[in-house]
Amino acid sequence: MPKVLRIINRFNIGGPTYNAVFLTKFISEDYETLLVGGLPEADESDSLHILESYGVKPLLIPEMKRIPSFKSDREAYRKIKQIIQEFQPEIVHTHAAKAGALGRKAAKACGVPVIVHTFHGHVFHSYFGKAKTLIYKTIERRLAQFSTGIIALSPIQKEELSQTHRICKPEKIRVIPLGFDLSKFQENRTEKRVQTRNAWNIAENEVAVAIVGRLAPIKNHQLFLDVLEAAAKNGVKARYFIVGNGQEREAIEKRAETLRKTYGLQIELTGWIKDIATFNAGMDIICLSSDNEGTPVSLIEAQASGIPVISTDVGGVRDILREGETGYVIPKGAVSAFSEKLQLLIQNEEIRTKMSQNGQNFVRDKFHYTTLVRNMENYYAELIEKSGKNAK
Repeated sequence: MPKVLRIINRFNIGGPTYNAVFLTKFISEDYETLLVGGLPEADESDSLHILESYGVKPLLIPEMKRIPSFKSDREAYRKIKQIIQEFQPEIVHTHAAKAGALGRKAAKACGVPVIVHTFHGHVFHSYFGKAKTLIYKTIERRLAQFSTGIIALSPIQKEELSQTHRICKPEKIRVIPLGFDLSKFQENRTEKRVQTRNAWNIAENEVAVAIVGRLAPIKNHQLFLDVLEAAAKNGVKARYFIVGNGQEREAIEKRAETLRKTYGLQIELTGWIKDIATFNAGMDIICLSSDNEGTPVSLIEAQASGIPVISTDVGGVRDILREGETGYVIPKGAVSAFSEKLQLLIQNEEIRTKMSQNGQNFVRDKFHYTTLVRNMENYYAELIEKSGKNAK
């Protein structure tokens, strides 16, 4: 029985956590798997309740932190090596940058036969200046050289990694989309809608618009607020909800307060919401305004909830929605175009209803965790066979 050691950056709310949990929980009995990861940063909400809900018990490495630190990184590396030596995995599978760097180096040092890394996003633009970005690219190219396989979440991401940023040759990259437990977004939607709209005092004739994600610069909530201001200038009204928390909260709240006073906009900063399935059911439109993304979980969950989406054209967004059918994709930074589509959806219930039905049908099979697990098992078997190593 092959053993898989799965290493994730940290257990915060987001796609990597769900990906790691579903692969750990639902992989077939042909594999034995162990999940290891760090803890969330101070401005993030932890996702350990997600692991608990699926009965997954991880090993925690507090030293695995987002910010580079020689001391903590060295200790995290030492602990990962110790875990590898004790667990003796045939496969080490890392998720996201920090886990990918420390985990792959440790796996190579310990002679692990198969080393796999999943890019849940990348920092090759919109995060740092040119010099620092080049350093990160150089590191990832070296890590890719001794990786047995690289996983991209979408065809667009594969093209970016292989062609745009030249991290490795395309033959080394396998596209395996994220998978989710989508049933909770589709069950009892009427009851959940009433519950959410009552909780937030949303009238039945009001259109509710949300944006879900970390309040971080890369998510560009200021663009979202620019879009709301443009809509307000045209007299278009709705209820707006900013879901999440992070370092930009104070700046976002300050700008939101200005918009409230100037235009009478109703904007709520909700913090993190654990039961996002119930919350989504009460919404009518969900937006994303990021400058960089991998595969945005909030857009998949929105479509599963029957909610039309509007997003900037970043990362793998075009691979997870159907333009004009389940939502709209807008050029990055295009306030006017974004606001026009938002106003169209706010004012046209017929379009929202059609997109709602299309969205649910689109994501139901493509992004279910059973598809993720099946694709990953097949890839593992292929890589083990190529490695020439038999399971212990």
